[in-house]
Amino acid sequence: MKKVIVFFVIVFIFAADNLVYAKSPEPKEIKPYTEDWYVTTEDIIRDIIFPAIDKRVIQEYGGRETSGFGWQQQRIVNIVYNNNHSYDISLKIQVPERNDGPIELREDLVKVRVSPSCDSPKIVCSHGFHVEVLEYQHQ
Repeated sequence: MKKVIVFFVIVFIFAADNLVYAKSPEPKEIKPYTEDWYVTTEDIIRDIIFPAIDKRVIQEYGGRETSGFGWQQQRIVNIVYNNNHSYDISLKIQVPERNDGPIELREDLVKVRVSPSCDSPKIVCSHGFHVEVLEYQHQ
């Protein structure tokens, strides 16, 4: 019995020792999606606010399948910089009217507030990153 216990202790010591010196894999290099892909400021804004608008569109249209998958951004109408270091972005979107029949698009106006994270006594700002839908108007 002593031999079995000693054997397991020795195996455990060697296994634990090897784990201490194990190397983690090197981080992979981040590469561009494509070399010739042109990205605009509007594309970046769209990527940031997309999830908040998507949830609100589904909420406004009762969770219909086509409303969540079928809406598309038309254009940014206005961007306002606020004194609390946030941005109000107004944009027009198109949402499919019905699940069945021909696709008819409805144009809605969405106002989103983007608050970038900041923690600076110089500009008197202390909040984390936040995106919220302020207004949703059916046109």
